[in-house]
Amino acid sequence: MKQINYLLLFFLLPFCSLIAQTPDELKSWLPSVDGWTVSGEVEVFNPDNLFDRINGAAPLFLEDNFREMTSMEYKKGADYITIQAYRHATPEDAFGMYSSERSSDLEFLPVGGEAQGDKTNLYFFAGNMYLKMWSNASGDVSKELQAIGKALAEKIDAGAGYPPIIRLFPEQGKIPYSAAYITSNYIGHEFLRAVYTMKYEKDGQSFQLFVLDGGSPDGVKDVLTQYMAFTKQSDELKEGGLLVKDRYNGDIPVLWKGRYLVGVYNENGDMIAGADVLLKELAEKL
Repeated sequence: MKQINYLLLFFLLPFCSLIAQTPDELKSWLPSVDGWTVSGEVEVFNPDNLFDRINGAAPLFLEDNFREMTSMEYKKGADYITIQAYRHATPEDAFGMYSSERSSDLEFLPVGGEAQGDKTNLYFFAGNMYLKMWSNASGDVSKELQAIGKALAEKIDAGAGYPPIIRLFPEQGKIPYSAAYITSNYIGHEFLRAVYTMKYEKDGQSFQLFVLDGGSPDGVKDVLTQYMAFTKQSDELKEGGLLVKDRYNGDIPVLWKGRYLVGVYNENGDMIAGADVLLKELAEKL
């Protein structure tokens, strides 16, 4: 428990510089780009009118605790680069929104905490911001996009990276760029909230390792009470190992430690060899 508390303290210290990202500040952080001019127009959207701009995608942003979106543009003749900077309640929420929109069609790039892009698109997270950038240019503007992205990321959070809990997941078998954060409805259950996940491949098996942050031991007990009511199990709820018999997701071994619930999930419902070892390894770091 001490290790995660120290990590959280270390990463929370700079957050005081991250919460003031007003539209005016974001625009002032846009760097000069040769041949391009920053447009004077800035649009701002909040939870009440986000639907006006992104329509069907808005519910997922709201689920990830969206607070405000600032839309800005660079122009070069008829070409433009649009920047949408989404501010979320926490860095975890921003990371969660980014991770939910990862695409296998894009390249991973060294911008912010993690980024993806191609010749005309760039997506990344930094601090409590998720930024989406794209251009209508017919040519390759990836250098311009990355220059803008890096300048913004440096201002938003120069040390941007994965949430502290994600950094504790075991390395062996981990699938790169598979980390995610789910605010609610993990594996179809509304009560499974604030869940950190990582995909693994090990000994021919694919699975997810996850950590649910219940906020307190009582929070975890409440989650397990709801889960056991759903599965119709009558197991005694106490810290330690437990097997959840989920009729939709198969048997899920979990380990309750303090405010955290650690588990192994396979989408085919298969039991994972060595699951108890993985659970113990991760739980010991929390």
